[in-house]
Amino acid sequence: MNAAVMEPRPLYGIGTVARLTGLKPDTLRVWERRYGLGASHKTPTGRRQYTQADLEHLQLVAALVNSGSRIGEIASNERKTLEMLLRGRGKGGRGALPAPKPRVVFIGNPLCEWLDEHQGCLAGVDALLVRLPLNQITAKECEEIGRADSLVVECANLTGAQTRQLGDLIRNLQVEKALVTYQFASERWLQSLEQQNIAATTFPPDPAYLAFELARSVADKTASLGDTNLGELMTAKPRQFTDLQLSAARQLKSTLDCECPRHIADLIRSLAYFEEYSSNCSVDNWSDAAVHACIYAYTCQARWLMEKALQAVLEDRGEEYQALMRELANGRVGDAA
Repeated sequence: MNAAVMEPRPLYGIGTVARLTGLKPDTLRVWERRYGLGASHKTPTGRRQYTQADLEHLQLVAALVNSGSRIGEIASNERKTLEMLLRGRGKGGRGALPAPKPRVVFIGNPLCEWLDEHQGCLAGVDALLVRLPLNQITAKECEEIGRADSLVVECANLTGAQTRQLGDLIRNLQVEKALVTYQFASERWLQSLEQQNIAATTFPPDPAYLAFELARSVADKTASLGDTNLGELMTAKPRQFTDLQLSAARQLKSTLDCECPRHIADLIRSLAYFEEYSSNCSVDNWSDAAVHACIYAYTCQARWLMEKALQAVLEDRGEEYQALMRELANGRVGDAA
């Protein structure tokens, strides 16, 4: 397949790879020349571009060399062998293993073009952009794509035929999670996706929503290591409201016909506290890590959704909300529990 149709992301320059591996650029050039440990891609001008797989392989090699291995003895080893060698060196070796990133395949030219403008959504994943519509993905393309952890597909007009094609693609790629972005879809086909446990959202997707869904994949992937702190499992979404802002939101109850601001603010605060608590849970085995990773991910998502709800409540009361903020900051208004 033409490289312009199937493109890995992110791509790293030699300076970034040097920083992330602790190796000097000259060392990377020598290793490429002598052992073939180079970049998979180059720009038309000959500039090296390393894929995520290239980077992680070099991180493994660098860790082994730093712990006493000779580069000539390990340069030709595959990733799994390098990982086994590091694990065999005890906890210190396991700590040097690069955090695995989930492989996410994005299908559809409009989606890939959108991602070109929203590169931040790809942080933390090993992405492959396939600039072809779903109905043009054949067995040949599936073989070239290989196995993936997650799949994101753009369907301008979701139909029954596309729903079936999507199911076949998920099976062929052995995908664990799938997300469909669409412009037009009937309730019938959306329900069909739901029955297949396939998420759906409108196109273009909300960047925050897509980034969070991908972050959940990062959590699931990293949890397989087991020996870690859950705060490192995924990139947490920043809080949209400080404690002071939540206190101000709680005081708006007298201006509304209900106490939604108070209840939502209390929920957000509780979820934020539990999110911080769960991120600091230490785990000693992969099964506990997987359970806690899910708890952390869903708590983070719940807090984000409730913040969206609070933003909607506050939309028409900006001036009053700001006034209460100032009063709270000056200590003139109490925040009753």
